[in-house]
Amino acid sequence: MSTPYLQKLLRYRDWADQLTYAAVAALPEGASTAPRATVFGNMLRTLSHSWVVDDIFQAHLQGRAHGHTSRNTPEPLPLDELWARQQAMNAWYQDYASTLTPAQAAEVVAFQFIGGGEGRMTREEMILHVVNHATYHRGFVADMFYQVPAKPPATDLPVFLRDVPQE
Repeated sequence: MSTPYLQKLLRYRDWADQLTYAAVAALPEGASTAPRATVFGNMLRTLSHSWVVDDIFQAHLQGRAHGHTSRNTPEPLPLDELWARQQAMNAWYQDYASTLTPAQAAEVVAFQFIGGGEGRMTREEMILHVVNHATYHRGFVADMFYQVPAKPPATDLPVFLRDVPQE
């Protein structure tokens, strides 16, 4: 996978997160934290999970301990604080990917899964994972919009490619 392609995927992820967070923020008060039939319990906890996984893989890429013992924050974060963290994380991944040489992107990194066991992925696979993982969980959030009821934003890759000028 080329570095420019990784960068495009990360720009897509940032764009989709912007739409999602803005839509969640525009929901009626309490809608993002209302109990829902979903694995993480509500929209905000689902978005928190996505950020935690980004933080874990950032640590793997940096070769440092992440300090997480769970795949979510211990306590829910306010939406504005979580969004600030997510924006900083998205910027970090975009900057990081822009510096990778093809050899660095293909380098295998060993790590420990939180649930136990050893993992090994290339740096580009880790980046692809955080993009794909976020897309997966934005789908959960989109489904919860219908439970409000509200219409979620369209965050599909073809919409991004159509609506956002590409470099």
